[in-house]
Amino acid sequence: MSYDTMTATARRQAEGTLVYLVDQTDFYIRVRDGFRQIQVQCLPVPAGSTLPSPAGSTTFLKADFSSSFLLQIHLVALNAPQGGNMRGIRGADFLCFKQARAIGLKGTFRAFLSSKLQDLYSIVRKSDRDRMPIVNLKDEVLFDSWEAIFSDSEGRVKDNVPIYSFDGKDIFTDGTWPDKMIWHGSTSRGHGQVDNYCETWRVGEMVDPRYRRRTHGDNKVCFKNRQGLIILT
Repeated sequence: MSYDTMTATARRQAEGTLVYLVDQTDFYIRVRDGFRQIQVQCLPVPAGSTLPSPAGSTTFLKADFSSSFLLQIHLVALNAPQGGNMRGIRGADFLCFKQARAIGLKGTFRAFLSSKLQDLYSIVRKSDRDRMPIVNLKDEVLFDSWEAIFSDSEGRVKDNVPIYSFDGKDIFTDGTWPDKMIWHGSTSRGHGQVDNYCETWRVGEMVDPRYRRRTHGDNKVCFKNRQGLIILT
């Protein structure tokens, strides 16, 4: 099975199902909020042990469900560009919730946005901001922590690590998003800018100048929201 097939069939897999990805030679297990990778290692056979002798050979594996691996925050894009009118922050959160559930993810997904009632920086609990890595849909590390997104590095992801949409597209290279920009409505420190989030995300196209963030390059650009941009969750 491939990774894409695994995510596409997630809803049909029972919790506890073990999946082996041929293309990555990795094991995954179906959990409540999606899939988690299993770290495996070969165990040495003690001297003098008698091995079973059916045809073929037997390999002993140990699964390592370390807490450091399981504690992580996923950063995923919606499957298509969005305009500034998302029916408010709750509407944006609902889009994230719906697309996460569509591929079998059951955790809490919130839009990567500031509004009048929330700063982007605050949507992750204070106790989790500096101890959980931020990973993409394939569990590859994008940022070392939530704090790192808002550091002096200007929110640059790690080199050669893509951000994927819920349907598995790389937002940096896929033509679905011709403008490689992300809605966020925030300062570089993750605080909301009252004049920069499309009237609480209820205004349609071509209204007022708004801020967006490039996926690569400059942090902020003032523009009129003429087309849909990337929404992260």
